[in-house]
Formats: sequence, C-alpha cells, structure tokens
Amino acid sequence: MQHPDQKYIEALLNNDRVLLDELYRNFSGKIKWMVLQNHGTEAEAADIFQEALISIFHKAKTRDFVLTCPLDAYLYLVCKNKWINELNKGRFSDVTFSDDDGYIISEDSFKLAEDHIFQEERLKLISDKLEELGDICKKLLRLSWGGKSMEEVAEATGVTYGYARKKKSECMAKLVSLVKTSSQFNSLKW
Repeated sequence: MQHPDQKYIEALLNNDRVLLDELYRNFSGKIKWMVLQNHGTEAEAADIFQEALISIFHKAKTRDFVLTCPLDAYLYLVCKNKWINELNKGRFSDVTFSDDDGYIISEDSFKLAEDHIFQEERLKLISDKLEELGDICKKLLRLSWGGKSMEEVAEATGVTYGYARKKKSECMAKLVSLVKTSSQFNSLKW
C-alpha cells in the first residue's frame, strides 16, 4: 500500500521546489544529528543527505518505486547505511549509533517502518476521537497543544482562566476514555 509520503518521491521526480523544501525541513535534522553523533561534521551530514536523495531519485526514476513506509524511516536507513560505508573506509573504528533520536538502530527497516505506521495510526485515532468531542473541547485542546498558555486559551475561547483549566482537564479525560474504549486501541501497541 502506498504511503502518503509518496508525495516526496513525486517531488523528487518532478523537481517540486515547495515539497522539496518541506522534505529538507522535515527530515534533514535527524540525519545531521545522526552523523554528528557518529564522528561526522555538518558538511558530511549534508553530503550524506544529498547522496541519499540522489539514490532515492535514481531508484524512483528507473523503476515504478512506491514508498510503502514513512519517508523518514526509509531515508534514515539509507543515510545510516551510507554513513556506515563512509566510516568503514577506515576513518574510525569506534562508532556507536545511538537510539536517542527515536530510532532503534539494531532493528531492521521493517521494524522502523512498522513503528512509524503505529505512531501515525495512534495519532489518527486521537485525531478521530478528538472530532467526537464538542466544539469547546476541540478548541481548548487544539489551542493548548499548539503551544498557547492557558491564559491565551481562555481568552481565545471567551472563558475564564479557571473554567478553561477545568474544562481542559475534563476534555482530556473524555478524549482518553474515547481512545481507550476504541476497538483500535489494543491493536496499536500503546
């Protein structure tokens, strides 16, 4: 099944500047961090990222390439393998790939993709259940999750600060209950 991130593959093929800029913004930081944590420089991280995109471009161009997992998991593995190959050229002997960036390095790509898919499905479940709440709950939660202080949330919703805090707590409890009683809850490995 084609993953929604296929849009980035299409952007590579069609030189879509807007989506390519988004791709760089969304994914280059993880690669930079991984390379920097493993004896690399920012310039080397940029090179590895660019080489990975070129590899993906050529793969997509020569075949009917369909992305079936999140691009960040796939791109991370391509970059990691390229960086390991670079390091194996003899420059370093003690390389430790850490999982501080949220990836379990010892797992294979299917495990990484599965984890990302579960995360996306969890977020979708939460989003779906959020829609079942009343308008005030949706607004309160979205504003607070968007980084607004409770004072700003209260002002934006036209309620007092105390009411906003109490209502947010009630809304969260209701959302948690809806998520936990969903038929999907147990299958998403919370």
